[in-house]
Amino acid sequence: MNRTAMILAAGLGTRLKELTADKPKALVEVAGKTLLERNIDNLIQQGFGIIVINIHHFGEQVIRFLATHRFDANIFISDERGLLMDTGGGIVQALPFFHDTEAVLIHNVDILSDVDLQGHYDRFAASGDEAWLLTQDRQTSRKLLFDDQQKLVGWRNINDGTFKWVDEPKVQYKELAFSGMHIFKPSLFKGFPWQRYSIIDLYLQQAKNHTIRSVEINPSYWFDIGKIDDYNRINSFF
Repeated sequence: MNRTAMILAAGLGTRLKELTADKPKALVEVAGKTLLERNIDNLIQQGFGIIVINIHHFGEQVIRFLATHRFDANIFISDERGLLMDTGGGIVQALPFFHDTEAVLIHNVDILSDVDLQGHYDRFAASGDEAWLLTQDRQTSRKLLFDDQQKLVGWRNINDGTFKWVDEPKVQYKELAFSGMHIFKPSLFKGFPWQRYSIIDLYLQQAKNHTIRSVEINPSYWFDIGKIDDYNRINSFF
């Protein structure tokens, strides 16, 4: 199987303050190794041979980094330096890279974990579903909502009490946190114009007519390097 992944590395990283004042978040180091390198190495170790990386903030630094490091994978750049496309728009723009693959794993560059990505990818490819959202039962201000068949039905902002629904509002649902990792079939987003989208909004729209499920993960570690406090804690862990 020619496993394919995309690392979302185009974000501004503003919550990391001085750490991203002169570099992209992808090149912030954790225990002496950049987030980008850690994620590329992890993907390669789990059998991913094609890796697409989107860039925007200090994107030329990512290009130089990849030019001076050897990785045992085919790596491609999806260039968003002209316009940051957000999490969904970046995937839509990168679709031409996925014309010859049946499934794509998306991995945020600021997530570090020991999730079995290869196993989830292979099971998804054989499932017949259009997308799997890897989820967790943890505290967060935004939750994805699923029915008793693990199908996506909505989204909730706990802080302000707002909801977004796939169809009509539900009375019963399970709330889960998004892990920053998901797998989809490229045909799911075929035909969308190149513009800014949130990936959650795209999934909520496509869930009206496509099977998008939650798959819960329970890794021994999972980190989201979002803020300085997170970074200090994670740096100590590694």
